[in-house]
Amino acid sequence: MVHRALAAVPDPGRSLAPGEASPEAAWITRAEQPVTTSETGPLAGLRFAVKDNIDVAGLPTTAACPSFAYRPDHHATAVQKLLDAGARLLGKTNLDQFACGLNGTRSPYGAVPNAFDARYVSGGSSSGSAYAVATGQVDFALGTDTAGSGRVPAGLNNIVGLKPSKGLISAQGVVPAAQSVDCVSIFAPTVGLAARVLAQAMGHDQKDPYSRKLALASRPWPAAFRFGVPDRLEFFGDDLAKAAFKDAVKQLRALGGTSVTIDYSPLAQVAALLYDSALVAERYAAVRSFFDGREGEVMEPVRSIIGGGCGYSAADLCEAQTQLRALGQVADAMWDRIDVLLVPTAPTHYTVAQMQADPIALNRNLGAYTNFVNLLDYAALSVPSSIRPDGLPFGITLIGPCGSDWQLAGLGQRHHHARGLTQGATGVPLPEPEPIAALAGDASIRVAVVGAHLSGMPLNWQLTERGATLVGKTETAPDYKLYALPGTTPPKPGLVRVQPGGGNRIALEVWDMPVAHYGSFVAMIPAPLGIGTLTLVDGAAVQGFVCEAQATCGAADITHHGGWRAYMASLKPAA
Repeated sequence: MVHRALAAVPDPGRSLAPGEASPEAAWITRAEQPVTTSETGPLAGLRFAVKDNIDVAGLPTTAACPSFAYRPDHHATAVQKLLDAGARLLGKTNLDQFACGLNGTRSPYGAVPNAFDARYVSGGSSSGSAYAVATGQVDFALGTDTAGSGRVPAGLNNIVGLKPSKGLISAQGVVPAAQSVDCVSIFAPTVGLAARVLAQAMGHDQKDPYSRKLALASRPWPAAFRFGVPDRLEFFGDDLAKAAFKDAVKQLRALGGTSVTIDYSPLAQVAALLYDSALVAERYAAVRSFFDGREGEVMEPVRSIIGGGCGYSAADLCEAQTQLRALGQVADAMWDRIDVLLVPTAPTHYTVAQMQADPIALNRNLGAYTNFVNLLDYAALSVPSSIRPDGLPFGITLIGPCGSDWQLAGLGQRHHHARGLTQGATGVPLPEPEPIAALAGDASIRVAVVGAHLSGMPLNWQLTERGATLVGKTETAPDYKLYALPGTTPPKPGLVRVQPGGGNRIALEVWDMPVAHYGSFVAMIPAPLGIGTLTLVDGAAVQGFVCEAQATCGAADITHHGGWRAYMASLKPAA
């Protein structure tokens, strides 16, 4: 049994302006009792919702078209996996009809508003899922992404949108939009949670013709990574978005990245093929059995977009596919020069009224940096980057080759947690970052060392014999003091966190430790030392050595040396 749900309203006392969307439109149906299959598991206690083109047994699947609705007997594969992992499903969320749109206004159930200002669009087509996460009604949500539907709503609502490699999450039980490029996507307030959900949802499924067995890269990109920036960027007159992207580039450089200008023209040409070539025929093929003879029951402009795929021949489609592959060969050359591509998630914000007045052109603008990704078989992650001076969110998207999902998560989390943002529109601070690499099958954990484990120091062998590799050298934030602990063999320092700005930057090294050997390494650490979370000078967080404060009583304060290596050098007699 289901009922229409009333979503939480950010400002329930404010009346809606003409043409403004209502937060009530975020949900289509909601289960009277949460759907569960397990009380235990990695996702136990977490609440989630799914876009209403994804099957949940017993709840209608409408794809935002009431006359298309049906009631499935089985959960979609991805839904079943999450339920088995202990998560509780609350209901189904609104979308642009047949997942055709990037703005969230193309639904007979109403336009879904932006979580920060209801006059603005939420982004689509996974509009309701993004709104439910951004307003804290669920812990995470599933969407779908064919041309950006799992990223644009995330960028416009200050949340994370994880668009996995194609075929990584089964699309069985999903109403297709363009089946060969459809992806089930994940919305969450943090990258860490999105990655945890991905770890449970992924897996090969023979019931999905496009499911694949993928080997994901399990090692993070190097500390000195290279990120691509398009040689031409269009923000459609939005100077605030332009400034926000410039700031994001600066932040990635602070994280150790080097920007590399890339030719965006082949990517733009691929993006144009999605709707301006015979490739759009796949949109028609996805719902042909319903659309033929009942196109009048499909709302505009969705009807015209789907109907536009009817007039192409099989030869036209073959030509478009060949053109796509030719452009892909040109585009893929950029991976020889960069590790990851950086683009704005969406180039601007539009009001609901603006979108409804010019639905085709403005919708296309929102997809300026998303449409090419699935066509070229790339993975992508949209992460919040800043809140603009007008109070609206700005997000960036990190794009990598197929199989780079964990690498994107690692870098995306570093950027997100360095920005000082809150979770969605809730005002709740971000939690501590999670060790993303530990979620991969052959994974590693980054650990920072400040003393006897440094390169060339007496205990460095404990790292190297476990296959750990040096990632790079950096410093802590200026919030730490360093002490020379008395009576330790070999001599060791103690790192203690103090009030913000009350200490000094302390030199350290970051090492990659295989997860399989991390436990034995930690077991060798003697009291009063231990492993905690350190904040680096760039704002990133990493696991590292810390010391119990009481152990520093009577210990020499060596903070002014800036690091253990410098202190040890000071003890040597002058030549």
